[in-house]
Amino acid sequence: MEMVDDKNRLIRVRSQRKGCTFQRQCLHAKAKLKDSWRRPRGLTSKQRRQYKAKGAQPQAGYNAPLAVRYMHPSGYYEVLAYTPADLEGVEPEFEAVRIAGSVGMKKRAAIQQKAMEAGIKVLNAKDLTPVAAEADAGEEEEAKAE
Repeated sequence: MEMVDDKNRLIRVRSQRKGCTFQRQCLHAKAKLKDSWRRPRGLTSKQRRQYKAKGAQPQAGYNAPLAVRYMHPSGYYEVLAYTPADLEGVEPEFEAVRIAGSVGMKKRAAIQQKAMEAGIKVLNAKDLTPVAAEADAGEEEEAKAE
């Protein structure tokens, strides 16, 4: 019980510290620069010399606590699933499934159904009632045709 409370507290702490984004030097002044961090290397660079007004740089101390690193805010570790077979070996107490974006609706429905039967949490579940209704209608039409 105490371990779960501590883990939830650390996840909240990690989420509150997320506000720090590291801006590339001169990002506001040059439109061609992408918003991806590059270390300032100039000899007279104010950002390299750590003037507060020029923005923070990545350094030790910004990382999440080890106990909750790589965890989803729900408290589970994420497992990426492409097929229903990927759900084998997933521990429902510690791990949750995220269905890959490239998976179609039919396979997504199969993955969600198998996860529900196994008691596994799906982080990006969709309401698939129209797909299920179409599948049922197709089966009914086949039965009538026979």
